[in-house]
Amino acid sequence: MVATPIGNLADITLRALAVLQRVDAVACEDTRHTAGMLTQYGLHKPLLPLHQHNEAEASQTVLARLQMGERVAYVSDAGTPAISDPGARLVRTVREAGCRVVPLPGASSVTTLLSAAGIEPVHNELAATGFAFVGFLPTKTKERERAVQALATESRSLVILEAPHRIQDMALSLSILGSRPVSVGRELTKQFEEIATLPCADFPAWLAASPQRSKGEFALVLHPLAPTTVNEGDLPASTLHTLHLLLAELPLKTAVRLTTDITQLPKNVLYEAALAWKAAQDTDD
Repeated sequence: MVATPIGNLADITLRALAVLQRVDAVACEDTRHTAGMLTQYGLHKPLLPLHQHNEAEASQTVLARLQMGERVAYVSDAGTPAISDPGARLVRTVREAGCRVVPLPGASSVTTLLSAAGIEPVHNELAATGFAFVGFLPTKTKERERAVQALATESRSLVILEAPHRIQDMALSLSILGSRPVSVGRELTKQFEEIATLPCADFPAWLAASPQRSKGEFALVLHPLAPTTVNEGDLPASTLHTLHLLLAELPLKTAVRLTTDITQLPKNVLYEAALAWKAAQDTDD
């Protein structure tokens, strides 16, 4: 599984070039695209088409070659195979037959945009941290809007991919998230790369400001939800009662998690309340 550039041909790795030079064949998502890419590197290999419409059958073809002792590389059109691209079924077919699958890391729009989004890690074991890869949302308007509404309560950073002919519809769907920041990566690693961070509510207007902004492939990063400003002293008596009962029987982290699930209140506030209650109990003892 060989990751290839997402735009800039200089982003190929030395390891990828060495592998592509040594293999007996290259399975690929689009033979015309891959032939052109290989030519840029001075490589010429037999190509096997393997895309979303023939992956089951083509995986068997690749497996047969492997079982004959050949070495086969797989590349998608750009980036890392099987990440919103074909390749996952091929991996399962090869692995289940007892053959080895070797992943070669490389260019990725996901990590490329995350590195430029300016999102600081959260050093609190109970706070949301990291990110979730969402990929492409549904293409139909109603389904996409329901998906966005479901993501609205996800506190982690979220990475979404979108094609140019759907980006305006995506911007309208995301605009319901209001002031939540989104980093927009357009044409990443290419000549006209553009990265901007703005409130989701401003996304449609940002696109409309220039016809060029709706062109190219897009990666989007929804920033983490801002912490809810609820003070410990504002917690209802019933919530504190639930928290104290659970703390008396369970470890602090478990008690806070269960109280959060029951009350839907911010975990960090409940965590601070739990620490304060524990400290008071230790003082009394």
